[in-house]
Amino acid sequence: MSLAQIGQALIIIVLTLISGLADAQGAVHAAKIWQDGNLVWEELGKSALGFGIGISVYWIVLRFMTELGIVAPEIQAAMWFGVMMIGVALISGAFFKWRLTEQVVAIVVLLGIGWLSFRTAAA
Repeated sequence: MSLAQIGQALIIIVLTLISGLADAQGAVHAAKIWQDGNLVWEELGKSALGFGIGISVYWIVLRFMTELGIVAPEIQAAMWFGVMMIGVALISGAFFKWRLTEQVVAIVVLLGIGWLSFRTAAA
């Protein structure tokens, strides 16, 4: 892997983290938009902001993925989805309530998605 490719990989990691965590924030707030049958506008706004930032950054990271040869949509989406799901668990606080075994599995899954992403980049 060349220095340029390592740089692109780091950009992909950082942007995927930003995208996934922004979408996770959107999902956490989306879960709160309906309270007692009423729409909570503040939660709706926070959710929309999180999802808006998340998808915008995701579109940008796709450029870098494509340049690095990660063109399979299932791999692109799996990277984002893994970060988002762990992000929801972290932001909501649920991750810290999991047993150590589940925490380790979550981290291994993220590492596995990363490994698959770069090993199957040309797929």
